[in-house]
Amino acid sequence: MAADPSLRDKMNALEQFTNQYEEKAKRGLVQQAVINIPVVVNVLYRTAAENISLAQIQSQIDVLNRDFNATNTDFNSYIPAAYANIKANVGVTFTLQTVVRKATNKRSWTTNDDMKRSSRGGINPTSPTNTLNIWVCTLSNSILGYAQFPGGSSATDGVVILNTAFGTTGSARAPFNLGRTGTHEVGHWVNLRHIWGDATCGNDQVADTPPHNTANYGCPAQGHRSTCTGTPEELWMNYMDYTDDRCMYMFSAGQKTRMLAVFAPGGPRASFNP
Repeated sequence: MAADPSLRDKMNALEQFTNQYEEKAKRGLVQQAVINIPVVVNVLYRTAAENISLAQIQSQIDVLNRDFNATNTDFNSYIPAAYANIKANVGVTFTLQTVVRKATNKRSWTTNDDMKRSSRGGINPTSPTNTLNIWVCTLSNSILGYAQFPGGSSATDGVVILNTAFGTTGSARAPFNLGRTGTHEVGHWVNLRHIWGDATCGNDQVADTPPHNTANYGCPAQGHRSTCTGTPEELWMNYMDYTDDRCMYMFSAGQKTRMLAVFAPGGPRASFNP
């Protein structure tokens, strides 16, 4: 927002658009198109281990397809009884289009988007208005990844993921070796907030998710409750929490509607909708 003062207005307008879409969805006035997202993976590497294999890249695409289509094997794992009916099949698919590789002398990258700019040693995005760009590299400060929300500059649009938290094979390391960092970051790319709303008992703008005190880490115990109003059980198994990969395995119906709004006519990612 500091670099682009208009971004706040764009995000506020997107919230209004999303609310209108949600109301239409409740009345059965929207029809979900088949949305397939072409993916370009940009690999920046200094060592051979950082130059991840095509098999590792494909494993991440496979995870995205399972998680966004509710075919992940852990989809029917534990969920609080109060929320048993909100698990959702988002119905968005991903297809690997190409892999771009570039050698670098940099030992690590930060969140300043340098990896997205060839002028700064990175790789420019490929067709960002109709392609999801994912940059895979070594990130500093223990960061697993970050994403750009809808409405930002197309020159930096996409998702960045740590190479040891990408996919399910090769350099992927537990507890972030099931590809869920990718699922989480792509969730942001399609306008999902963290489930705790980035504040104590904050608002993630999704009606069917309960308030969380803050982020959860590791694998919380079943029945773990927040101290927010009503002391609800927390949905730590939701992809938009910070739990370990093996302990996140679902999106909610409200999150699904929020994601699909960005692809609707007039939405910020409508160019992905055929």
